[in-house]
Amino acid sequence: QVQLAESGGGWVQPGGSLRLSCAASGLTSSPYVMAWFRQAPGKGREFVGGIRWSEGAAHYRDSLKGRFTISRDAVKNIMYLQMNNLKPEDTAVYSCAVKMSQTSDYTSWGQGTQVPVSS
Repeated sequence: QVQLAESGGGWVQPGGSLRLSCAASGLTSSPYVMAWFRQAPGKGREFVGGIRWSEGAAHYRDSLKGRFTISRDAVKNIMYLQMNNLKPEDTAVYSCAVKMSQTSDYTSWGQGTQVPVSS
């Protein structure tokens, strides 16, 4: 059973930066994709971006390109989300998830970490 644990959340002022981590344990093979999602208060969950694990190729929600960067440490099985120039509308609970194959769904999710952006 794959387990995911996010860390690094916390309050940040508008314009600030934050780096989230998602540590995976219990992996018996390399993931196909790991991804970040977020859910703002009163809204549905939305895709932030993901990274194809084998080659480290990241893709993003269009509106977040240029501010958010996803990377990974394939040895430690940790995925990162670097968030720059944060805005109040980025306030959300950020969660990570893993997809083990191209045809599977996201089968494991972390508990999430809160990121409030306010002055």
